[in-house]
Amino acid sequence: MTSVRRLVLDVLKPHDPSLVEFTDQLSRVDGVAGATCTLVELDREVQNVEVTLEGEDLDVGTVESTIDGLGGTVHSVDLVACGDRPVTPRRPPRDA
Repeated sequence: MTSVRRLVLDVLKPHDPSLVEFTDQLSRVDGVAGATCTLVELDREVQNVEVTLEGEDLDVGTVESTIDGLGGTVHSVDLVACGDRPVTPRRPPRDA
């Protein structure tokens, strides 16, 4: 199986734990070298966040289990980067 190096997830999470604590817990998952969580939408009960994780060999199942254990739900996997190095997607130039 190939190594997952970057993972971007759309996640719905409760207000508790805080976004800082939630991100810190994800950064502690084995194989995660860095974690960023961006607030997309705030509701009375929940927060919709974009989770970006990078590492040498991310275990998607462990990441999803950790999110579940923190009370969150993965809505979608929006980006996966595999191979020797992650590639930043680029948009094609538009016609002028």
